Amino acid sequence: MRSLFDEDSNKNILDRLNNLNENSTPLWGKMTVGQMLWHCQFPLKIAIENKKPVKKPNLLAKLFFKKAMYNDKPWRKNLPTAPALKATEPKSFENEFKILKQLISEFRSLKNRKEWNAHPMFGYFSSEQWGKVQYKHLDHHLRQFGV
Repeated sequence: MRSLFDEDSNKNILDRLNNLNENSTPLWGKMTVGQMLWHCQFPLKIAIENKKPVKKPNLLAKLFFKKAMYNDKPWRKNLPTAPALKATEPKSFENEFKILKQLISEFRSLKNRKEWNAHPMFGYFSSEQWGKVQYKHLDHHLRQFGV
């Protein structure tokens, strides 16, 4: 499984991001490319900020879905999105593109972090798992836009 902490995998994501433009359209789903770039920032921010969750992680999510977050099997199309992570307003491609690339760089710089707080929904991830989760989420949405 690829990880955003791996140099080649990180480069793969950045190269694919660079193939997007403001006219890129999804192969599935309702988000515009700007909204997708905005949406992709949240998992990175959760990891980077490393805040303690306000509430306990969801037991069902931990038991049934956590391993799917970082295994080799690609996520299926049209998975439900948490309401707080849904882009409901238009988003600027250029602005969101720049922010996402910065967050990817910032996340990668944390590859030697030893302690991570729990993910608010899935609980604790190791550094290896965090890298895989981030790669898998970005890969899912880049496939959504055909890159």
